Amino acid sequence: MKKTRILTGLVLAVSAFLLTACGSSTKEDTSVKDIQKKGTITVAMNPEFAPFEFKTLVNGKDTIVGSDVELAKAIGKELGVKVKFSSMSFNNVLASLQSGKADIAISGISATKERQKVYDFSTSYYESKNVVIVKKDKLADYTKTTSLKDKSVATQKGTIQENIAKDQLKGAKVVSLVQNGEMINELKNGQVDAVVFEKPIAQAYVDKNSDLAISEIDLKSGDSDAYAVAMPKGSKALKAKIDKVITKLKKDGTLDKQVQEAYDLSVSSAD
Repeated sequence: MKKTRILTGLVLAVSAFLLTACGSSTKEDTSVKDIQKKGTITVAMNPEFAPFEFKTLVNGKDTIVGSDVELAKAIGKELGVKVKFSSMSFNNVLASLQSGKADIAISGISATKERQKVYDFSTSYYESKNVVIVKKDKLADYTKTTSLKDKSVATQKGTIQENIAKDQLKGAKVVSLVQNGEMINELKNGQVDAVVFEKPIAQAYVDKNSDLAISEIDLKSGDSDAYAVAMPKGSKALKAKIDKVITKLKKDGTLDKQVQEAYDLSVSSAD
């Protein structure tokens, strides 16, 4: 009996040691502390998504503005740090998180299942709907997803719209381009027959170009089409802070107001 008790005690002691060792080896989440220590949060974005992020002249200076910019500023305020915006092509936005060049990414990013394997995402802050822009005089020709069979459809490289066009516009020739402005120019010049955009972005371009229009083509939206803030994997503490900000801004209607104000600004601003 005595030997059994001694053996049991040894087993418990070893187990306690192993649990302690495992616990101490768990990596501490310093996602918030690191940003606060720097005093700056770097935000990666592609400023070609009016009204969410776009460039316009403010006091004679080329400035990135939009509802995503205001969201980033609110996050910076919650963390007590300055906000630095890093402009880049959309297909580099998420990659900047992995390379450590940015702390978060806000650029109309959809939190797909594949992306969630690599990055952490905040709660969603905007539900997106995708539409197809065509020449206004071709509206009657493009009314269904099958109408674009054998036609060229432009999408931005690395976006959800690129996948949507491939999956839902059966038989269409998807042309992946880097810049939104390039896509619109290709459409206006007849190099492509249609462009796929999120509705607010599409509406902004249509309002500025009288020869373009949003078609009746109905594109299905999935659960992953909502926009969210992306951050490096393992940023639990940072996610909690950002979720707090988004929840508050959604609840009091600030986010919707900022999207509308940014939309109005994008329409009144020069191309």
